[in-house]
Amino acid sequence: MVNNVNTNPSALIALQTLTRISDQLEETQRRVSTGLEVSSAKDNPALYALAQKQRAELGSIESVQQGLRIGTSTVDVALAAGESISDVLVEMRAIASQAADPSISAEDLTLLNDQYNSYREQITRLIDTAEIGGRNLLASGAGDLTVVAGPDGGTTITVGAEDLTIGGANVTISSVATVFVARDIAGDATLETVAEVAQAEIALIEASIDAVSNALGSLGAGGNSLELQNRILSRVSDALEVSIGNLVDADLARESSRLQALQVQQQLAIQTLSIANAAPNAILALFA
Repeated sequence: MVNNVNTNPSALIALQTLTRISDQLEETQRRVSTGLEVSSAKDNPALYALAQKQRAELGSIESVQQGLRIGTSTVDVALAAGESISDVLVEMRAIASQAADPSISAEDLTLLNDQYNSYREQITRLIDTAEIGGRNLLASGAGDLTVVAGPDGGTTITVGAEDLTIGGANVTISSVATVFVARDIAGDATLETVAEVAQAEIALIEASIDAVSNALGSLGAGGNSLELQNRILSRVSDALEVSIGNLVDADLARESSRLQALQVQQQLAIQTLSIANAAPNAILALFA
């Protein structure tokens, strides 16, 4: 071996080894700190591109789920108000049955009429409070609720609006304020007594209860569709998250073991470089 002080092959080899180990140590520390084996395109271009595509799809699903949750809330509010309207109609049915009694006094009829009007006003209030986010599925002329149901934007779920206003398609009860006080308020010349008017009103109430029940059934089916689609997308979202993790996540147990091994190798490489750098000092003994 040639001894000289201009070139130290042993030191160069030791430096190369130290540099390689330091690079590996830096990479391992990055994986441990980020928890990712592939955190940028230069780590693994193919896996990074695939993971980014799945992240984009996951983001789209989250946006769709948000819309589904808003749609579900809109339907839930409409259902709550509709169920209350159905309950009010049941109470109105009881009042009309009392009014149909021929023996009831005029004073009691007035009280029943006031109660009936109060319930009718309650139906209107329930319709007004069924609004959420500017949408009201129970108001007259309300539009159907259409919600995007897939990340491609082409799949939708439509929940039909149901008009539950008084005088609409479903609630056909009388809108006259003195329904149980004067027999001519029904606008039907064949109704000769208040009892007959009340019986006619009972028929309208029963038809309204049936129609409201059908409307609630349609709303409930639509709400179930929204919830089911949201659950399906949640499962797809979970699967995508697992897939992304499989592509880019680091095995921290393995990286921890590698980190400790590389730290030891780095210390040994530093010592080797120190010894190699000290080797030319032996030449000084030749000139002593």
